[in-house]
Amino acid sequence: MKVSVITVVYNAADTIEDTIKSVIEQDYDNIEYIVIDGGSTDGTLDVVNRYREHLSAVVSEPDDGIYDAMNKGIDIATGDVVGTLNADDWYVDNGVISKVVSAFNEDNKLDAVYGDIVFVTREKPYRIVRYWESRSYHDGMFNKGWMPPHPTFFVKREIYLRYGMYDVDLKIQSDFDLTMRFLAVNRIRTQYLPGVMVNMRMGGVTSNNLSNVIKGNLEAYRACRKNGLAVTPVFMVRKVLSRIPQFFRKP
Repeated sequence: MKVSVITVVYNAADTIEDTIKSVIEQDYDNIEYIVIDGGSTDGTLDVVNRYREHLSAVVSEPDDGIYDAMNKGIDIATGDVVGTLNADDWYVDNGVISKVVSAFNEDNKLDAVYGDIVFVTREKPYRIVRYWESRSYHDGMFNKGWMPPHPTFFVKREIYLRYGMYDVDLKIQSDFDLTMRFLAVNRIRTQYLPGVMVNMRMGGVTSNNLSNVIKGNLEAYRACRKNGLAVTPVFMVRKVLSRIPQFFRKP
């Protein structure tokens, strides 16, 4: 089984090396690693090119945001399974992809798997400030603001071909929309793999300021309505409140 991993990056010269190394040091051999750069100007490509022999494809050109870049990566990908790893993130150990592949091999009807992530500070990446522990999916969870942690979400490429890719009109919560469309609307078969799979640095697009938090929740509400989920504006409050326990849990 071939696994495609897509990293979307723009001006992340200080973190992209951790991301790349965590992928190319995986103990699973059949990985297609694709880097989609938005036209960085800070030396990101210099770092990427140092590892060029380990990369299956590198694209560097302007794009229409993160999700447009992810769609470019999916278009290029040839793997049976596709995952995305952001340029601020890295896999917790070299056995993450093997764990994912084992799950698919054990159940050939499986469409997607996902696990847990921890958020760490940018200055001290060993300091955990938030633990996003996921759980097995059941109907009604998206109505409450739940979604699988996106950097841990590995899905068969045929699911993208069947049900579509990221909605580029949603600039912050297109991953919420996509996972909702796959799990809640089209009812793909998923499996939760307990355990932390990804370290994520704080300060991403969805959480780097209050304005983006508000915009993100409005987009998530729109995504629910677009996909036919019966939600009211209270949904946005519940979505925010559901994150609070993650700051007190420990992995």
